Amino acid sequence: MVRKAKVEFDEQPPDNFDPKNPYADPVAMLEYREHLVREKWIHIETAKIIRERLRWCYRIEGINHHQKCRHLVDQYLEATRDVGWGKDARPPELHEPKKTVKAE
Repeated sequence: MVRKAKVEFDEQPPDNFDPKNPYADPVAMLEYREHLVREKWIHIETAKIIRERLRWCYRIEGINHHQKCRHLVDQYLEATRDVGWGKDARPPELHEPKKTVKAE
């Protein structure tokens, strides 16, 4: 039995996934879903790390935290933007096109 030297993860979505017909290849669809979940967890954990640094900065800086911790606040706000598990957080290619009704 041979052990691998290091663990490798695919950081790209599967090549054979077709967003126009996601159910054509069920294996590719599941791999794409796992890819989305991994990316979401990476964003969530990044936001948690920045939040901990921000808490530490608030405690250390005291009354001057508004000026001295502003860069962490900006990073935290950017890290938490568009992070969520709801339907609207899906990538745009998985949203169904809106049907337009023409008035006659």
